[in-house]
Amino acid sequence: MAGERILIVDDEKSMCQYLSIMLKKEGYQVKTVHNGAKAVSEVKGGNYDVVITDIRMEGMDGIEVLASVKEIDPHIPVIIMTAYASQKTAIDALNKGAFYYLIKRAAKNEEIKMVIRNALDMHRVTNENTFLKKELKRKDEFKEIIGKSEEIQSVFNLVDKVADTDSTILICGESGTGKELIARAIHYRSGRANAPFVSINCGALPENLLESELFGHVKGSFTGAIKDKDGMFKVASGGTFFLDEVGETSPAIQVKLLRVLQEREIIPVGGTQPIKVNVRLIAATNADLERAVQEDRFRADLYYRLNVIPVVIPPLRMRRDDIPLLVEHFLDHAEKKTRKKHSISKEAMDLLTAYDFPGNVRELENIIERAVILQEGEQVQGIDLPDKVRDRTHDRRKLVMEEAQMTLEELEREYLISVLEETNWQKKKASSILGINASTLYRKIQRYGLDREKVTS
Repeated sequence: MAGERILIVDDEKSMCQYLSIMLKKEGYQVKTVHNGAKAVSEVKGGNYDVVITDIRMEGMDGIEVLASVKEIDPHIPVIIMTAYASQKTAIDALNKGAFYYLIKRAAKNEEIKMVIRNALDMHRVTNENTFLKKELKRKDEFKEIIGKSEEIQSVFNLVDKVADTDSTILICGESGTGKELIARAIHYRSGRANAPFVSINCGALPENLLESELFGHVKGSFTGAIKDKDGMFKVASGGTFFLDEVGETSPAIQVKLLRVLQEREIIPVGGTQPIKVNVRLIAATNADLERAVQEDRFRADLYYRLNVIPVVIPPLRMRRDDIPLLVEHFLDHAEKKTRKKHSISKEAMDLLTAYDFPGNVRELENIIERAVILQEGEQVQGIDLPDKVRDRTHDRRKLVMEEAQMTLEELEREYLISVLEETNWQKKKASSILGINASTLYRKIQRYGLDREKVTS
């Protein structure tokens, strides 16, 4: 197919001119440069289908050009040309990813054209395969996000609009609404889909350990640091880094996160030299960060850096039309596990649809799993559901929601109280139901000043 873009790199201007005339006659768009640094700059800023480079040049040689091009885009075929035949350099170039190795004076015009056609064919097939894999991932990531309601569809539409940008995204929503699923969907619908998706729960680790996990550390920087360690920002290079519960970070960590967003660099614990990082940052919170800023618990400058594109996931009680779909989805999952067909009665479905689900989709999933295990017949009945679902007069959250419109933090506080009361304040059991670890639960109890005697009095 004519019109493909070819970059020729050679400090011998006559060779550039010769190749350029020949390839332009074939219908290709040709650009020539005379040093390696300029070639790398062109590849970064352009959309080239093939690079042809001489191997011996002053400054950056052809092998270095090859390595730089592969780092920018591993799919661009690079053809090495040289006037000096050497088996060793040929093998070295091919081992480092060169598509082909040509001897300038030995290569005939037809051979050069054939090699370029083959390189273009390979590039085209690679791009098609990458596109197909990306499309499959796009579909797979949304399979687990069930919903046809207007509220969730608006989230899907926003994800489609923002996915293929590098803008920082802040996902807001109550616990159990599927914030990480949305983050993964954004990643796999972006240009970074073939690079890593790395995630960490900021509330699950103490400050000193979180700092090391995020930014890495150098040997000897603290007790137990027996060797250098790369942080997750470096591990996520080229991809997406998902920071869950970002509102749980300490002021010191917040300063370092701000540096990442402003300078695109990190400094490992105990280190002095900054390291450049290339990641797309997606943060998530179930807290009201705007209120946290007002109360000096979260940096305002970091909040505005994170909140470039806010994605708000509605709680399940705000999209009740999706509850039957989710129920059927979780029953299908149960069928695969138990190899037994499961269904649900109208009574049970009506109870679930009327329930407010303070734990959102995660709570619904747990309820269905429990009901499937406890059911005696082939159908989930109302009696198989928890008391809190069947007896809605004791749904504390529902009564509160009828009285006032609550903030995310107020909702979280009420949900924590309801789960603690349901488990008789057994924190290990409560943390399991909440889907968080015990240390995070303790921090939340302290933050909200929850005391069993005061709450139950």
